[in-house]
Amino acid sequence: MTTLQLVLVLLASAVLVVALFRSLNLPPVLGYLLVGAAIGPHALDLVPDSAAARHLAEFGVVFLMFSIGLEFSLPRLYSMKRTVFGLGLAQVGLTLLINIPVAVLAGLTFSAGIALGGILAMSSTALVVKMLAERMQLES
Repeated sequence: MTTLQLVLVLLASAVLVVALFRSLNLPPVLGYLLVGAAIGPHALDLVPDSAAARHLAEFGVVFLMFSIGLEFSLPRLYSMKRTVFGLGLAQVGLTLLINIPVAVLAGLTFSAGIALGGILAMSSTALVVKMLAERMQLES
């Protein structure tokens, strides 16, 4: 599958699922996650596990982090330092404390549990910030 075909499959799937999610009053971000999980190589296999798919996924992560970065300014982040760093650190720590034993029980290594816990903590933060920005509730 060429990169253009890959992009077209992803975009068409995302548009359909996001339209459905909006009609059900669900966050579009959940639709994007569902599309990625459903059409990936471990489900319907519409998008193969290839170098092109991995590069496209890396660009998606970069664009998500860039758009989240646009929502915050340094003075605003500094004024919220106790909330951001206090609750943020607590969320990351709690996610790691929960995820590491689950990963070890699932047969993964301790370091894989740390990596997966960190990924889960950071991605959940990114998703919540994006959802709040879409709902215009980022200031609340």
